[in-house]
Amino acid sequence: MAKQTSTDNTSQRLDKWLWAARFYKTRSLAVEAVNGGKVHLNKQRVKPSRNIKPNDILTISKPPYEHVVEVLGLSNQRRPAPEAQQLYQETEESIAKREQLRIEIKNQPLGFRHDKGRPNKRDRRHIIKFTRQ
Repeated sequence: MAKQTSTDNTSQRLDKWLWAARFYKTRSLAVEAVNGGKVHLNKQRVKPSRNIKPNDILTISKPPYEHVVEVLGLSNQRRPAPEAQQLYQETEESIAKREQLRIEIKNQPLGFRHDKGRPNKRDRRHIIKFTRQ
C-alpha cells in the first residue's frame, strides 16, 4: 500500500521557504529570524508556521542589509543556488538601496586603521601610552 501524502503546491511554511531559497543555512536559523522580527510578510510580523504563496512580498532583514523580495515559486527541497534564486525576485528599489549602503560602508573610515598600513614606532608608542592610562 502506497503512503498517501498531501502535497499542496499553492502554499508553504515560511521557515521552510526561507531555507529552500537559501536565505538561511538551516531551518532553525530561519525560525529564529522570523521569531526575532527579522522577516515580515506583506509588511506584517508573522510566525514561522505562516503559509506563504506566490506573489507575496517578504522583507528580510540581515543587518546591515534589507532584502525586499516577491515570492515567485515554492520548493519543498533545498536545491542549488541558481535554482533557489528562481524562487524569488528582488525589487529594483531593494537592489539599489543595498548597493548604495554597500558603497557607504566601504567608504567609511575604520577605527585605528589608516591608509599608510601598520603603525610605525611612534604610533605604537602612542597606542601603548594610551592603553596604559
